[in-house]
Amino acid sequence: MSTYLWTLPMFHCNGWCLIWGMAALGGTNICLRHVTAKHIFESISLHNVTHMSAVPTVLNMIANSPPNERNPLPHKVEIMTGGSPPPTQILSKMEQLGFGVSHGYGLTETYSAATSCLWKPEWDYLPLEERATIKARQGVQHLCVEKVDVRDPETMEKVPADGKTIGEIVCRGNTVMSGYLKDAKATEEAFKGGWFHTGDLAVKHPNGYIEIKDRLNDIIVSGGENISTLNVESVLYSHPAVIEAAVVARPDDHWGQTPCAFVKLKEGFEEITSHEIIKFCRDHLPHYMAPRTVLFEDLPKTSTGKVQKFILREKAKALGSLFNAEREVQ
Repeated sequence: MSTYLWTLPMFHCNGWCLIWGMAALGGTNICLRHVTAKHIFESISLHNVTHMSAVPTVLNMIANSPPNERNPLPHKVEIMTGGSPPPTQILSKMEQLGFGVSHGYGLTETYSAATSCLWKPEWDYLPLEERATIKARQGVQHLCVEKVDVRDPETMEKVPADGKTIGEIVCRGNTVMSGYLKDAKATEEAFKGGWFHTGDLAVKHPNGYIEIKDRLNDIIVSGGENISTLNVESVLYSHPAVIEAAVVARPDDHWGQTPCAFVKLKEGFEEITSHEIIKFCRDHLPHYMAPRTVLFEDLPKTSTGKVQKFILREKAKALGSLFNAEREVQ
């Protein structure tokens, strides 16, 4: 019989659905008061946990936990992750530890999961990095959703399934909300063109699987070029000293905006400088995409583990124009 380990607060769609579903099926729910890697590994061994949920920040905690906090897994533990796109590096580490990770995507307005990265058996034979890249995609529509698509947000034309052309993820179905309470204007805007607009920019791959590139309000426009913060964050996560990273736009009087990275370093790497992080990014990205500003600090998060980028955007805004700051130094 299945045993489910909870690492998420029991409210919202999470609390109203899956916990009761487990009970209805005769499964066991294991609840944690404090979510740490040590408690997670101990609970898996003690209660023979078979399944669990974890947002990417919790996956990151598990993947980067010290060896003395881990126990060997008695069997593969299946994890459902969501809430934000998981970095491919973290997915690779989780698989190496013996976990199986599935990725779901949705919003409050779609009553949780609208898509799932449904796994195909032939992908089992791909190299680890390729498997992780596929698992990080948002996938195909959930059984209970009428339709999920990627479309031009203005014309509502479908984007070609080429894995390159960016559009907005839109949804239809009876699990999509009917509107925002007492806010007709916001409701009309959200359902422009007869679809619910998620605000997530994505591409569609030839096999029909969608992949988020950024939030509409997170995309950075620098010198007329669009920069995906998720792409920059993925490179930052590949740096051996970085445990957490988030990228937002810093205003700039010359370029319009420049990438500003907020980075949390792993223990023992405190000597790493912002110049080293910037150089690393420039070695792995086109120069215009690399952060021009790097700040080292803990990232603000919600109770469910999502990074609160609006706080980071305000901090970046308060820094002022990087172009002006560089001119003053000169």
